[in-house]
Amino acid sequence: MSTSLEKLTQGGLSIGIELPLDNDWSPGGDAKRQRDGRHHGVPDIERHAELAQLADTLGFRALWVRDVPLYDPSFGDAAQVFETFSYLGYLAGITRNILLGTAAVVLPLREPLLTLKSAASIQTLSRERLILGVASGDRPVEYPLFGRDYESRGATFREQIALLRSGARGYLPAGIEVLPQTRTPLPLFVAGLAQQQPEWLGKNMDGCLAYPGTPADHARRVAAWREVAGAKPYVSFIHLDLAEDPDEPLQRHRFGARAGRHALIGELDAMRHAGVDHIALHFRRNRRPLDETFNEIASEVLPQFHQDMTEQPA
Repeated sequence: MSTSLEKLTQGGLSIGIELPLDNDWSPGGDAKRQRDGRHHGVPDIERHAELAQLADTLGFRALWVRDVPLYDPSFGDAAQVFETFSYLGYLAGITRNILLGTAAVVLPLREPLLTLKSAASIQTLSRERLILGVASGDRPVEYPLFGRDYESRGATFREQIALLRSGARGYLPAGIEVLPQTRTPLPLFVAGLAQQQPEWLGKNMDGCLAYPGTPADHARRVAAWREVAGAKPYVSFIHLDLAEDPDEPLQRHRFGARAGRHALIGELDAMRHAGVDHIALHFRRNRRPLDETFNEIASEVLPQFHQDMTEQPA
């Protein structure tokens, strides 16, 4: 059975989806949000299970969830609403093949032994489908509310990476363990720099999660990552509004673009040539129904990039 790290990059550039599974930032989605009385950035999650299963069935490579413990109106983004590990456990139970990634768990806010137990539980229950993206956090308001020190978050991050890497061996009294123990080490991807030096990240992390950008942006970032990390995976995201006209040219917006599928294929191909290993598509600005969009991408775009993955979970 392949590991989640191997599956992520199998066949070259792979394509996933970043949750939430709602287009609440589109004009129509925002109007519905206001009718429903939801705060800005709080998605409609009524169809989340159906759409997650559709993404799995259609062959998208990964589902990515974010770690947003508290809704802060000044940020205006509740991500997928559900608590990260609880939700991953649910997604593991309703899907079969799609990888499950975090983008990213804010380690210094969490109790490290419970983070290890949660991640090991998801990895075991999902049959090795977890990609554990981690970060130091960028929202100062959260730290005092959790009784954590914001200024020391870099050192705390390093300490927690060491604990996760060891499975807590050497951190506990003799005979005490954190169960379950995973078959293979947890794959750890870093979001941003996490208050660390690039060389430390290249040595201690299995991959990186980069902010959205153009192919030229990624070519520069990939080069810097390769210098410290070699061939370890480089992952990023596109906020996509897929046009109904397949020939509509690409128009960039913040963190992504509106484009027809032919321009999307061109953009993804440019990302592949820039050295990107995986792109997750984010659909909150997408104007079309998400099931329609997923089906078009699966039938017309994924075959340009994915080789067949015939292996089934054990």
